[in-house]
Amino acid sequence: MPDIRILLLLGSALLAAGGAAADIDRVEPPNWWLGFGHDELQLLVYGEDLGRFRASVDHPGVSVSRSVSVDSPNYLFVYLELEGDAEPGDVELVFERDDTRLTHTYRLEPRNRDPERTRGFTAADTIYLITPDRFRNADPGNDAVEGYSDLPARDEPYGRHGGDLAGITASLDYIADMGFTAIWLNPVLENAMPEASYHGYATTDFYLVDPRFGSNEDYRAMTEAARERGVGVIMDQIANHAGSRHWWMADLPSRDWINFEANYVQTSHARTTNQDPYASAWDRELHASGWFVETMPDLNQRNPLLADYLIQNSIWWIEYLGLAGIRQDTYPYPDKHFMSEWSRRIMAEYPNFNIVGEEWSLNPNITSYWQAGKDNHDGYVSWLPSVFDFPLQGALTGALTSPTPPWGSVWTPVYETLATDYVYPDPFNLVIFPDNHDMSRIFTQLDEDRALFEMAMIFYATMRGIPQLFYGTEILMSNAGTDSHGVIRSDFPGGWAGDRKNAFTGNGLSRAERSAQAFVRRLFNWRKSADVVHSGRFMHYAPVGQTYVYFRYDDSATVMVVLNRADEPVTLDTARFVERIGSHRFAADVMTGKRFRLDADVVVGARSALLLELEP
Repeated sequence: MPDIRILLLLGSALLAAGGAAADIDRVEPPNWWLGFGHDELQLLVYGEDLGRFRASVDHPGVSVSRSVSVDSPNYLFVYLELEGDAEPGDVELVFERDDTRLTHTYRLEPRNRDPERTRGFTAADTIYLITPDRFRNADPGNDAVEGYSDLPARDEPYGRHGGDLAGITASLDYIADMGFTAIWLNPVLENAMPEASYHGYATTDFYLVDPRFGSNEDYRAMTEAARERGVGVIMDQIANHAGSRHWWMADLPSRDWINFEANYVQTSHARTTNQDPYASAWDRELHASGWFVETMPDLNQRNPLLADYLIQNSIWWIEYLGLAGIRQDTYPYPDKHFMSEWSRRIMAEYPNFNIVGEEWSLNPNITSYWQAGKDNHDGYVSWLPSVFDFPLQGALTGALTSPTPPWGSVWTPVYETLATDYVYPDPFNLVIFPDNHDMSRIFTQLDEDRALFEMAMIFYATMRGIPQLFYGTEILMSNAGTDSHGVIRSDFPGGWAGDRKNAFTGNGLSRAERSAQAFVRRLFNWRKSADVVHSGRFMHYAPVGQTYVYFRYDDSATVMVVLNRADEPVTLDTARFVERIGSHRFAADVMTGKRFRLDADVVVGARSALLLELEP
């Protein structure tokens, strides 16, 4: 597909009498596909005084159902009706006013009908989270691009370091070899911000990849190359806000396009107002309509034109790229009724798709509110298939690092968090994770304790849900002594020419780093084919002391996991677990190959985990 900006410029032609100064600057989305269940397409058309023009079209199966003018005279929102017999091809859009006639050639293509192209991530996957600017720089030629003021500064934690889509494409063999089957990229759309633009969360063009990462075509080529290796791509999207340098900020369509009429008002972050039966209307409004920061204007999804725009944008990227999923940023912050319709529309078009929403709460009653199928106390209906399991992340990290309690077990918070899974409609579709781009790395959270790190990796590889690891976890990347996000998102070693260490080849890595990488590779490659972990049932036993035991099992296989945080070995009386062990007499440790008798006591080493496959 040609570059979007070139397409928009070439697709517009001026046929004006008397040399009238009028033109079409933008049409979004830049193209569309036929065959969706929703047969109405919104076109945002932008150009001087276009709001005063009449739109028409003469194409089989395509008609203008309505046109909407807004506060700014330079926008016209044109809705096309796409009938079932609509023909693909170039559609000539005509805009007329007095003696002026403008045309724009718009492309309609057949929708891709291969369900595998957009099959969503599942519990059979392990997701690898990448911050693109910090992973690998394979094209130094795009590090600085004319017109973009945030220039390369690799020595600055919040500067741009030069990682790009070409770097991710070049790393796909490494990613697949490590056992990861999906990648979630922090946003790669244009962030034409004056500084700290590397993270991608201040979008300035919803239809354009930031040229410092590459092009739209590079994004699609990377996604296709990943799919060929059995790796799906999850796109990070933001419906809540845009960047303050977004192109429309200089000429907003309407006064209510941005919350608080484009005046900065800080959000309260009181996300529980979405569920709180006692919340005031003001508190709900301040949370949902307030801005994160002054450089991220908060979008008003209650504006129906903006709502349609955002929904279509998500569908456009799914179809254009062939995505395996969407990660929706700050899910509770936009208007929640819009988010219900957003997720409903996507899942209606792609029933086998998956979307995970970010709700950073340690309370399962709060996070479960958003998952599809939940019978909520206030009648709210969600269509979001998955949420991040922040409650389990907090419980596991606490279990591995908290002092030994005077009573009970260090594992009790994990046990009780899992015991509340009944609040989720589908706990096996939750995304579980040791860390992410917004929190200290797991090796730092665990005080750089290698034994605890291995215990955490085995937990996430075998627990119910879909595991996600942050890039560099496999080589013990850390942010000791600081919680700076710029440091947390440090460069992956070997991603830049001249790096002293290279995690892709192993050159220069310490013995501990190489060992951890091998451990993670073995563990998650085993998980890749462990159907019992993907879809098997889960049973756990109440923890005793500093030991926690759980099972994954189905009709053909059983896996037993033993976690011992104690500083000394623990002897397990296997008779306690006969309900799950049954007649099995032997088991082998996945990580070491050591065999154990199950009709006798099992000794678990100090500060270690056993991952046992029960033998027939």
